[in-house]
Amino acid sequence: MWTRQALAQHAAALGLVPGDAMLVHAGLRSVGPILGGPDALIGALGDAIGPDGTILAYCDWNYDDRDLPDPALRAHVPPFDPLASRATRDNGAFPELLRTTPGARRSASPGASCAALGGKADWFVADHALDYGYGPQSPFGKLVASGGKVLMLGAPLDTMTLLHHAEHLADIAHKRVRRYQAPIVVDGQVVWRWFEEFDTANPVVAGLEDDYFEGLVEDFLATGQGRRGLIGRAPSVLVAAPAIMDFAVDWLERRFPG
Repeated sequence: MWTRQALAQHAAALGLVPGDAMLVHAGLRSVGPILGGPDALIGALGDAIGPDGTILAYCDWNYDDRDLPDPALRAHVPPFDPLASRATRDNGAFPELLRTTPGARRSASPGASCAALGGKADWFVADHALDYGYGPQSPFGKLVASGGKVLMLGAPLDTMTLLHHAEHLADIAHKRVRRYQAPIVVDGQVVWRWFEEFDTANPVVAGLEDDYFEGLVEDFLATGQGRRGLIGRAPSVLVAAPAIMDFAVDWLERRFPG
């Protein structure tokens, strides 16, 4: 059974240092039994990066107009609330666990929303763009700009959400765009607002495999950048956000010239 101290040592051995900001994707079962459960894992990551570091997770949200089998149900959908709306379970339990940890903050762009805990949590979640929420005005853009990291802790490499930021930045033709409605509160009233962003439910352009993120990350690791190791029993990967962003944008632009 893994202790918080042991998991913190594993995280440090992988390359986490005090002051780091990191976007975490976690497959909790792959870690193995943890004394204290997932809260101890969150604590261990916090111990590795110290009080000035920040843990982030991609929350997303469950409701937009495409999820409703009957338009009459719109009147019954609760609006997005950054303080209370649950993270989608599509990304596992970790985002919701982080979001509900005391002291955590959550950004206000529903579909691209992120939770953050730690020294710069307020900065990371502030002023998240409602449209094109994976662009520069987002926790993803801030992670790259601030020299943060991405930790895939027992999570499949094709779930690295930061690469949607690369899709936004890449100068490539014929990007797929999603337009949809979701309920938010504006001046105290529930409004079904139109949102627009590059498609994150499918590859951003035709000709890419659905799971192409995995191959892209493997290509990046093959250059000698990033690190692999174990946190508990979970095979884990740690990469620098700016480095993989530069690589991913170039990877896309070479295949799909603008």
